[in-house]
Amino acid sequence: MSEPLTMGVIGGSGLYEIEGLTNVKEVTLATPFGAPSDSFVTGELHGVRMVFLPRHGRGHRISPSEINFRANIWGLKKLGVTRVLSLSAVGSMREDIHPGDFVVIDQFIDRTRHRADTFFTDGVVAHVMFADPVCAQMRSVALEAARAVGVKVHDGGTYVNMEGPQFSTRAESKLYRSWGVDVIGMTNLQEAKLAREAELCYATIAMATDYDCWHEEHEAVTVEAVIAVMGKNVGNAKALVKAAAPRLPAVRACGCGSALAHAIMTAKDRIPQSARERLGLLIDKYVGPAAS
Repeated sequence: MSEPLTMGVIGGSGLYEIEGLTNVKEVTLATPFGAPSDSFVTGELHGVRMVFLPRHGRGHRISPSEINFRANIWGLKKLGVTRVLSLSAVGSMREDIHPGDFVVIDQFIDRTRHRADTFFTDGVVAHVMFADPVCAQMRSVALEAARAVGVKVHDGGTYVNMEGPQFSTRAESKLYRSWGVDVIGMTNLQEAKLAREAELCYATIAMATDYDCWHEEHEAVTVEAVIAVMGKNVGNAKALVKAAAPRLPAVRACGCGSALAHAIMTAKDRIPQSARERLGLLIDKYVGPAAS
C-alpha cells in the first residue's frame, strides 16, 4: 500500500543528532504514555522526511530501565513515521564480531524485568505476531547502507536484551554465550515489540563496542573502553543513516503495516472508552473512533 514515506531514527549511546538534515524543526509531544526521551527533531535527508529521537535524551540523561519506550514509539507514529532504524551500542558475544563491527539484528531474547513493553493494557488485549521481530525489508535497507559506507557488517544476529544498567556478571556472560547469542544490549527489544504493535517497520543496527566480560584475553568491559570505540562508531552510524534514507522503497512489501489486523482480541463493544481514547492512534482503523 502506498503511503507517505517518513523514516524514524532512534539514536543510541553517543548518537544524539543527525547531520545533514534540512528544514529542521524540534517537536515536543505529550503522549498518553507520558513524556518521550526528548524533543523529536524533524527534517529532510536526501529528500526523505525524517524524525530523529535520542533514546537516552541529549546529554545521555536516561538509564535503560527508565526509558519511556511507549512514549517514544507513540511519538514516532504520531509524527507520521512508517519505518524505524534504531542504532544501539552493544557488547559482542562472539570472537568474530570485533569492537567496531556492526550487526544487522534479526532476533531477540528478553532478559528484562522492569519495563512496560506493550500498548495493550487496561481493558484491551492484542497479540501481534512476533516470531520474526525485525522487518525484513528494513533489514535489507540497513545491510545495503552499511555495505555502501564500507563498515564491517554481519548479516543477522541474536540480541540478548539484559536489564542493566550494570554490565553482566562473568557467569551471566558465559551463560548467554552458551545460548549462542551474538550481541548483548540494554534497550532494543522493547522498541521492536512496540513498533510491531504500532505497525511500524523496525530494524536494529547493533554497534559492537566491547567483548562484554566473557573473553579471557580481553579486559572486562569498562565505560572508558566503550566510549573510545563508540566515538569511532558514531561517524559510521551517521554515514549509514545517510546511505539508508535514499534506499527506502516507496511501498512497504511486508506485513508490518497490518500487524494489528487480526491481533485485537477484545470485542469492540467491550473496549473501555478510556482505552479507545488512549489507543486511537493505533486501533481506530480497526475498531472505529472513540465516542466524542
